Amino acid sequence: METQLDLEPAARQAAALLDGVRERHFDAPTPCAAYTVRDLLGHLLGLTVAFRDAARKDFGPATRTDPADPDAPRPEPAGDWRGRLRTQLDELVAAWREPAAWRGETEAGGITLPAPVAGAVALNEVFLHGWDLARATGQPYRADEATARASLALLAQSADAAERAATGFGPAVPVPPDAPLLERAVACSGRLPSWSPGGR
Repeated sequence: METQLDLEPAARQAAALLDGVRERHFDAPTPCAAYTVRDLLGHLLGLTVAFRDAARKDFGPATRTDPADPDAPRPEPAGDWRGRLRTQLDELVAAWREPAAWRGETEAGGITLPAPVAGAVALNEVFLHGWDLARATGQPYRADEATARASLALLAQSADAAERAATGFGPAVPVPPDAPLLERAVACSGRLPSWSPGGR
């Protein structure tokens, strides 16, 4: 895995989806069985702060809370939630552009881990949840190759079922070896690449 990754393409794609999300979508399902669209937006609002602070080594409530915990409090997509999330995505990208963010250890989700791993996880979260949001709201998703490769590399490291379950991912879904890179990364996360709100 590369020491330093660029979070901007995934963040830019996620931000581009926000205008296509309407309140009528909030109670709709997503590829993450435990999340509605409202939950997913709250998760994104929380994780962008948590991983921004992890990059800055600014430890506190955001870095000590597991954003994947369904019982953990998460921000509500209320008021100008689109503007807030866009700002936080920009801050997340800027924080991980600092070379110091990738050095040593940091804290995220209440655990201490190598900073390069935290950066890769941050990228993966924005990338996959961007795809989730696109699928749930019927919007196209355009993933750049470097981001999809980084996601696939990270996910492929966790082949053990118990380990994957602990990180919130299900068993990898089989896809042809020549499937597009985006489909392979999505499938490796335990998601069905053909998922749709009606067909699941």
